[in-house]
Amino acid sequence: MRILTQQEICDALSAPVFHRIGAVADEMGVECYLIGGYVRDLMLERPSGDIDVVVVGSGIEMAKALVKSLGKGAHLSVFRNFGTAQVKWHDTEIELVGARRESYRHDSRKPIVEDGTLQDDLERRDFTINAMGVCLNADRFGELIDPFYGQEDMEDRLIRTPLDPDITFSDDPLRMMRCVRFATQLGFRIDDETFDALCRNRERISIISQERIIEELNKIVLAPVPSMGFVELERSGLLELIFPELAALDIKETRSGKSHKNIFYHTLEVLDNIARCESSKVRKFESYSLWLRWAALLHDIGKPRTKVFSPTQGWTFHNHNFIGSKMVPGIFRRLKLPMDERMKYVQKLVDLHMRPIAISDDVVTDSAVRRLLCDAGDDIDDLMTLCEADITSRNAERKQRFRDNFQLVRRKLVDLEERDRIRNFQPPVSGEEIMQTFGLSPCREVGTIKQAIKDAILDGVIPNEHDAAFQFMMDKAAKMGLKALNA
Repeated sequence: MRILTQQEICDALSAPVFHRIGAVADEMGVECYLIGGYVRDLMLERPSGDIDVVVVGSGIEMAKALVKSLGKGAHLSVFRNFGTAQVKWHDTEIELVGARRESYRHDSRKPIVEDGTLQDDLERRDFTINAMGVCLNADRFGELIDPFYGQEDMEDRLIRTPLDPDITFSDDPLRMMRCVRFATQLGFRIDDETFDALCRNRERISIISQERIIEELNKIVLAPVPSMGFVELERSGLLELIFPELAALDIKETRSGKSHKNIFYHTLEVLDNIARCESSKVRKFESYSLWLRWAALLHDIGKPRTKVFSPTQGWTFHNHNFIGSKMVPGIFRRLKLPMDERMKYVQKLVDLHMRPIAISDDVVTDSAVRRLLCDAGDDIDDLMTLCEADITSRNAERKQRFRDNFQLVRRKLVDLEERDRIRNFQPPVSGEEIMQTFGLSPCREVGTIKQAIKDAILDGVIPNEHDAAFQFMMDKAAKMGLKALNA
């Protein structure tokens, strides 16, 4: 990263709205500054979102004057309890607030707010990279205010607090999560003194609502290299407080000279693999990548509960996928993640993630692939992506063999879907038709026949067609001693 000149900052703020804001401030005789994240992203030459403006005076009065100046299409929302106002103008959102100073009680992250100077306002910011301002007044337009050397920290790729980090994190413990999140999103390093304070204050995270924690955690999950954030959460001791099931994966045991891989770091490698290999395919969820990444994060969550050592087999984790899938709803509920189809999607991928691996490690039969396609349905592509990301073996030959076999599985999935239409499979003979044919009410025999038809189609004994399935039903029923009503 390079340090921008004032002229380059002016050039970056060439949009008319910035000059309009400055002109209104000049008319009111107040100073106003572009502040926070917008300035940070401007310096990093990254796209930014909403515009945050600090006024050394009343942000609400300034917002009212700005709406009048902008005219048609400008809309004002006032939040008097917070001393802020929002101006919407076409596709632009501008948040205006008066400069303020804050103080905190030990049992709350809700600050006591008082009017303050620009210096006071910048001091209350969480990190130096967010504690910069750019003047919008005409005579100083584009002038950078950077009392805590945030621009130099960006050049050094460093996350650091403006003031004593113990005070910063104790006042508002959510800043500990934001510290890790910014470092992960930007690929920055956390300053040593700041990290030590994060460790010392980690227990303070208990006063933060789970909703705010998961909001930050999801941003870490969606980062370009999400493992960076989880390593920092684990190093600081925060992870065991906010996500103990994931922290429990940080184990590696050796017995009789036999070791298993560290499940935590394997999980992070799978997560990073997903982040690298995601394509632009449209999934059924708008933010599909978040939930596919959560599936990667949880795919081995059941291993600590299923770990067994055998002198002959070494370490085994039998049924960890099943146990893990049963853990998913409880984890989602506690973390305040959505308890809807997104949770079920993650649960399904955790449950099925061993199936393609088992198939590819053996002879790839049509029957096994049909059953996989039937159970995975529309999520088969995501399941295959997860399973391919799960190949983290250091044995190059074994790794290549799995990759080659996965390609064979993918080809068979395409061929069988085109031929047999197995995805989201529904037997061509329904339970109702079975009952009507043999004069049965709901009973075990109906389920037995229906399952036999399904197995016959998936095993390739009969085609996925009504007539063939009906005849198979008749033969099966005859062997069971059942007769059709019209026989």
